[in-house]
Amino acid sequence: MKTIFQVVLWLVCILLGYLIFKSVTGPIEFNQVKQERFADVISALKDIRNSQEAYRTVNGSFAKDFNSLVAFVESGKYTITQRRDSSYMEFDKTYGIDLLKEVTIVDTLGFVSVKDSIFKGDNRFKSMMNVPHAQGGEKFEMKSDVIDKGGFRVSVFEAKVAKDVVLYDQPKDLVSRENAQVSVEEVNGTEIKVGSLTDVSTNGNWPPIYDKKGEN
Repeated sequence: MKTIFQVVLWLVCILLGYLIFKSVTGPIEFNQVKQERFADVISALKDIRNSQEAYRTVNGSFAKDFNSLVAFVESGKYTITQRRDSSYMEFDKTYGIDLLKEVTIVDTLGFVSVKDSIFKGDNRFKSMMNVPHAQGGEKFEMKSDVIDKGGFRVSVFEAKVAKDVVLYDQPKDLVSRENAQVSVEEVNGTEIKVGSLTDVSTNGNWPPIYDKKGEN
């Protein structure tokens, strides 16, 4: 009985030691996984934003779905223009004399591929709708709309994914804590997103640290 008691006691000690170890290392490991996955998700959202901004430049509004956006990146072109000031003399009937007229002339210099300009020949834009690290092949939710701001009709868009989708295999208590984040150094809220359907903005809700990682 004494031997059995000692074995049980050792097993309890080992279990308690493991639980203490995990309570310390668990949040550290979670934070590492979170940062790596969030960085990949944010990189994809930046590709979506860059593509949408190019789409608006050419078409005047944001794309409503990924099929339209991908097709545009594949075949779309920017028009390269040059603005220059010019002037000429024109007879003015009112004053009966020649007056100097100033005009701005826009010259078309050529065209450049959207795909080459944004993605430098990389084809990752074809899968930018897919959420990195998602378990079941989930896609970003993307919508566009036209809203009224100060009497002007403005095109807006938003692309987002729930943190739960990206952190599907992580401890539920740590994911719940992450969803409640309120900090200038963290991605606040339950989603990672770029753009807005209520404000004129193409910003993301992530902190600057993720932009610095992308630059590196």
